[in-house]
Amino acid sequence: MAGGAKARRLPRAVRERQMVDAAVRCFARHGYQAASMDEIAELAGVSKPLVYLYLGSKEELFTACIRREAGALLAAVDAGVGGPEVPPDERLWAGLLAFFTHAAGHPDSWVVLSRQARTQGEPFAGEVARMRNEIVGFVAGLIGEAAREADVVITGRDVDALAQALTGSAESLADWANETPGVTAKEAATTLMNFAWAGLGNLVKSERWSPRERLPGSKVTG
Repeated sequence: MAGGAKARRLPRAVRERQMVDAAVRCFARHGYQAASMDEIAELAGVSKPLVYLYLGSKEELFTACIRREAGALLAAVDAGVGGPEVPPDERLWAGLLAFFTHAAGHPDSWVVLSRQARTQGEPFAGEVARMRNEIVGFVAGLIGEAAREADVVITGRDVDALAQALTGSAESLADWANETPGVTAKEAATTLMNFAWAGLGNLVKSERWSPRERLPGSKVTG
């Protein structure tokens, strides 16, 4: 009996991973408030006291989930992007494809990051904001790089605004893609590239859109 009990004993790191896996699943399905530590323990195959011993309170466990899943998403995007020798548009494409592939392959993780964490206030929203800022910084770097290659001056404010817009579009599109049967990560990434990079490409060539000026009281005719 003693030998059997010893054989079943797992390293702490493995147990913690199982607990966080179970917690991500539970938080994604029920939300932070409704998620039960009893259910998390049951899903992980451990006792509830062991969850508290290893990972602390429910708040600490949720924070651990956010940090792990955010780190995994950032690592996936970083691994998918080529080096500086790759053109900016191809690096952005690779980053977007990695982003959508990870979100599609880990739907519970994406729900925790995109919905649950943001709606629970601090400190959870701040954890997700740090992840988002890293993605925005990556996108801003590519936009700035593309402008420099084209020898076009774009203000830092414009670069930041464009990076925020593209990141927000990616987040919304990931939500839609994960909820729409048949939409692949490649299709989502291609859609966003066609939507965003065509406009960015014109911008770095100094081709800017601006609203038409109309006389007061004039009407738009078909």
